[in-house]
Amino acid sequence: MMTGRIFQLNISAGGVPKLAVREGQVNELGMAGDEHRFPDIHGGPERALCLFSLERILELQAEGHPIFPGAVGENVTIVGLDWQQVVPSVQLSLGDEVLLEVTSYTTPCNTIPVYFVDGQYQRIAQKLHPGWSRIYARVLNGGKLRVGQVVKLVNGSAA
Repeated sequence: MMTGRIFQLNISAGGVPKLAVREGQVNELGMAGDEHRFPDIHGGPERALCLFSLERILELQAEGHPIFPGAVGENVTIVGLDWQQVVPSVQLSLGDEVLLEVTSYTTPCNTIPVYFVDGQYQRIAQKLHPGWSRIYARVLNGGKLRVGQVVKLVNGSAA
């Protein structure tokens, strides 16, 4: 079983960047205290949490992009998972309580070009760059999350 860790938890009153918090409470609509400027596009049970890979962020920085954890709106920045394996229908166990199911890849939003060289925010579009997208997840089991907790990629069929 592949494991990683929660590198950073991020929330905002709406918009980006989302700012780091040490811990958070997760329910079926996402992380407590996290709001969405455009709730018809972001949020809801099928898009309760947005997750991204620290390794991808660091690789994007190496390409020259001024991106950082939370910049592109992810709630959970994860380190140590093979991001290519984080695909729709797989389940992720976060910490001791939270269980998520990946529902979809995100579509890059036109609020994030400032975090990319020449505004090239489509750099994290799944269709153009498979394996580089953030992902949305539904919450199967809510609970408390803390920075540093273990994240496990769970087989899609059994938790």
